[in-house]
Amino acid sequence: SSSDAAKISIVRRAVGAAADAGADRILLAPDRSSLCERAVDGLHLDAQVESLDVRVHGEAGDTRAAAAAAATADVGALMVLGGDGTCRDAVLGWRDAPLLPVSTGTNNVFPRWLEATVAGTAAALVAGGAVSIGEAARRAKLVELGDGTWDEPDLALVDAVLVQGRFTGSRAVWEPHRLRAAVLAIAEAASVGLSAIGGLLHPVGRGDAGGLALGFDADSTKQVRAPIAPGLFADIGISDVRRLADGDVVELIGPGVLALDGERERVLADDQRVTATIRRTGPHVIDVESTLRAAVARGVFTRGR
Repeated sequence: SSSDAAKISIVRRAVGAAADAGADRILLAPDRSSLCERAVDGLHLDAQVESLDVRVHGEAGDTRAAAAAAATADVGALMVLGGDGTCRDAVLGWRDAPLLPVSTGTNNVFPRWLEATVAGTAAALVAGGAVSIGEAARRAKLVELGDGTWDEPDLALVDAVLVQGRFTGSRAVWEPHRLRAAVLAIAEAASVGLSAIGGLLHPVGRGDAGGLALGFDADSTKQVRAPIAPGLFADIGISDVRRLADGDVVELIGPGVLALDGERERVLADDQRVTATIRRTGPHVIDVESTLRAAVARGVFTRGR
């Protein structure tokens, strides 16, 4: 993942570009390392820069709380720096956010590698209304999960994977022989992570309808060699590959641990049944290229004749 210095540089470039593109108010999420504060230190901007009023604990809940606070603060575009897990936390805080995800994490299927300058420009254009969210963004798919007893459905933006184990703190996700089943909203061949397994069997892009269901069996004669982590390849035994349409329901049956976008989140008891459904009810993901093209067509960047 990116170093603190790299993240500070990204935030600094994004904030400066957003202000230059017309943003008059920029809200920063606080963090325990004060990365955002350090990023804007010494910047001279026309925009008003503030910190979101959220308490920081140094855990995933911080991102959820910051996104929820942004949802009530008249924010027109939410830029998230991180990997799949961080993006998921942001969406748990603000389900239909106008989201611009920038990859700085370990698992990076959902966010994109973007130059912060153009990302900040696109965010400001959408937030200020120069380009409408309808022109700039497409609603993302997700895997919606529930068992009828949870207070509210859970979600994964990329993959929901059932692995053998009894503890959320185990490293079972990295042990291929422990994989039992997966439901993928995105399965791209040119990716790294558990969703890459599906991408090398039956690619399903983020713009495609539906997703993919996989069954695993370490003893299967059908094997796929896939990069399950950066620099780490493994041979994965496959027992089933099934293309899913939007709304199709897959049952994931315990015992095991549910890993959602790479994070081990929920322990399932023996015979506990969780439904997983592909739905296009995720955030409105801002496409930088589409946003800038729309702005160019309106002459936003042109001065004089």
